[in-house]
Amino acid sequence: MTASLGLYGLGVMGSALALNILEKGFPLHVANRTAAKVPPFLQGAGPLAAKATGHESLTAMADAMPAPRAIILMVDAGPAVDAAIEALLPHLSPGDTVVDCGNADFHDTRRRAADLEGWGLIFLGVGVSGGEEGARHGPAIMAGGRPEAWGHLQPVFEAIAATYEGQPCAALMGPDGAGHFVKTVHNGIEYADMQLIAEVYGLLRHGQGKAPAEIGAIFGQWDGGRLKSYLVEITAAVLSAVDTATGLPVVDVILDQAGQKGTGRWTVVEALALGQSASAIEAAVGARGWSAEKATREIGEGILGTGRKPVELSESELEGALLAGRIVAYAQGFRILTAASETYGWGLDQARVAETWRAGCIIRSALLGDIAAGFRGEMPQGQLILAPAFAADLRASLPALRRVVAAAVLGGHPVPALSAALAFADTFAQARGTTDLIQGQRDYFGRHGFVRLDTGAVHQHGPWADTVVDKVADPDPKLK
Repeated sequence: MTASLGLYGLGVMGSALALNILEKGFPLHVANRTAAKVPPFLQGAGPLAAKATGHESLTAMADAMPAPRAIILMVDAGPAVDAAIEALLPHLSPGDTVVDCGNADFHDTRRRAADLEGWGLIFLGVGVSGGEEGARHGPAIMAGGRPEAWGHLQPVFEAIAATYEGQPCAALMGPDGAGHFVKTVHNGIEYADMQLIAEVYGLLRHGQGKAPAEIGAIFGQWDGGRLKSYLVEITAAVLSAVDTATGLPVVDVILDQAGQKGTGRWTVVEALALGQSASAIEAAVGARGWSAEKATREIGEGILGTGRKPVELSESELEGALLAGRIVAYAQGFRILTAASETYGWGLDQARVAETWRAGCIIRSALLGDIAAGFRGEMPQGQLILAPAFAADLRASLPALRRVVAAAVLGGHPVPALSAALAFADTFAQARGTTDLIQGQRDYFGRHGFVRLDTGAVHQHGPWADTVVDKVADPDPKLK
């Protein structure tokens, strides 16, 4: 790498990423909006501080760095990124690179890339997944931007990224907003996976009366099989943990309201805008929203009083249901990526996306190797659920998912993500559905037309057409 490297934003993620960069031997300039944070960071870096140079402000850092510069922004998504870029512009030279490593909206990334190109500058939008631990010791890195910009910084990102079987989990996904979009969909899948796990936990806890530690042990067993993943691993750890202040299981002292930073919602919004439905992700986002209405739920328990009844389900059935749900969540995520790649001309390599997620990130799991292989092999209609390995998994696990959803519904246990996954799989297991009626309704009230199944003729109308036209032509006089 020939560019001098700087990092602005020494919060939790920024500090961790900076230490990772320094540990890999790259000299680094650092600055923070609150200058007082810089000396403690340098002191805490210990011997690594020998390769770090602290500055009192972003602009002072840029002025001190020799050109060409590459400045990583680790600030909140949105206005803070724009403000940092605006402050930097007078202090940069053509050929310098600005790198946004936050959870940015990919539309903003596309805009910023175009704007900076007009200044002769280069912009990289880079998704970094893995939380604080990943940023410090090896995240998954998803970049979007011009290949030459990636080429300048590739040695750094590959050095600090997690590795899987010797391969760095860092890659250029495509131009402009491709990297941030891939990261957004990653987070959407993460939402779905966490919700699916929580629903299975709920059935074991409230439907079978098992203690958290007992459920944690079950998840620990599952982590040794087809469900092996980071989220299943930490689920076992969380459920096994005991609160030191009360002696209770930690989950029993946690308020049942889940936070969200917005990337799950972005995934749903973009999916719908692209004509896709990520129903398992939508269900997970909705469930987090419902969880925030604690007071309403408390009142509703007394008024509606449906209660939760016992469910008779085996551990193998719950394991199978979770596997089927997870496959659907991944499949829906990759359908969104495919649609976005076609719409924006990104040319996403789906197999490489899956490989980038195999280590360092939150949704790393045993399924990702098979997903990468699926995209490089036989995949009817480009659909992950129809690839041989996953079709076999679904044929084996869908009966369990069906039994689990049925038992949960009859027992009064809400399982929105499992239910959505089952509906998705059932829809694609039927050659003929029920939207013939919907299209007939659309033609009746709006003359939208339909395609005849027998002849293939398009723009056809039903026998009601003349009657509907008459009604539309002679509306109620009171409405004139």
